[in-house]
Amino acid sequence: MKDIDVNRLRHVISGFKSTKVLVVGDLMLDRFVWGTVKRISPEAPVPVVKISSESAMMGGASNVANNIRALGAEALITGIVGDDIAGKEFLQLVKKHGMNEDGIILNKKRPTIVKTRIIAQHQQVVRTDKEFVGQINSREAKKILTYIKSNMRKISAIVISDYGKGVVTRYLVKQIIKLNEEFNYPIIVDPIPGHFTYYKNVTMITPNNQEAGDGLKTEIKDEQSLVRVGKSLLKLLQTSSILITRGEKGMSLFERDGKITNIPTVAKEVFDVTGAGDTVVGTLVLCLGNKATIYESSYIANHAAGIVVGKLGTATLSINELRKNIV
Repeated sequence: MKDIDVNRLRHVISGFKSTKVLVVGDLMLDRFVWGTVKRISPEAPVPVVKISSESAMMGGASNVANNIRALGAEALITGIVGDDIAGKEFLQLVKKHGMNEDGIILNKKRPTIVKTRIIAQHQQVVRTDKEFVGQINSREAKKILTYIKSNMRKISAIVISDYGKGVVTRYLVKQIIKLNEEFNYPIIVDPIPGHFTYYKNVTMITPNNQEAGDGLKTEIKDEQSLVRVGKSLLKLLQTSSILITRGEKGMSLFERDGKITNIPTVAKEVFDVTGAGDTVVGTLVLCLGNKATIYESSYIANHAAGIVVGKLGTATLSINELRKNIV
């Protein structure tokens, strides 16, 4: 581990409130059904969940935006939801959290993606997914790019949140990079393995251990294979850095100059990892947008992840929680 200047990190965090980030990607609605289990069904060997409450949150790329907002910054969202009941509920959540819906496209033929998690006694019993997977058409891509172009002078950084549902295409990423040539903002990508070659020349990608290995069709089973994968991804994508998140083992940062830094986890308790990757991405982009180094940004993001995994559900953290955790 490198030496760290805590006062410098706190100064970076203080800059969040004046930062604006553009988030583009697959938008989803996360539903939660909360209850208790006291018996097994007589119809099948499954638990019977007695529902006590239900809730909904923005998911997918919009959870990255929500994390950015929770940290005191401003997030602009662009993507697609269905022109349906779930889509209207999604837009209401966007408004509720004080975010602008101008970049969100409604599509009558593309249902809103809904992930429903049933949770009992603080444990997830089952998850159901209602989704549409298919690449956006050229007209939709142009609408997204028009929105991005109109906001380029207002932002400090860009997040591409790719869940593989069809919004993030090779063409879209290429055009975002082209639009960014004049500004040179940090571009952070939360990737999926099948799209790794889309992300050439971005600032950073943040795969987890499994995704990093799958992206190169290589199993990461020890430190040696981890290093091989990290170095190979850097060479393949020509990014400034790769941050591989590794669960209880923390994170491994690979930088273009050859530096490799392992950052141990700071999580005290792990209740739920749902959305933790979105917290990492949201925190990283705010740090980089405030001129933090890649290592400083990764260090702060690691602390942010350590906080949210101690919460249940798709959680966020506040700027005060993060500031107090940086020691």
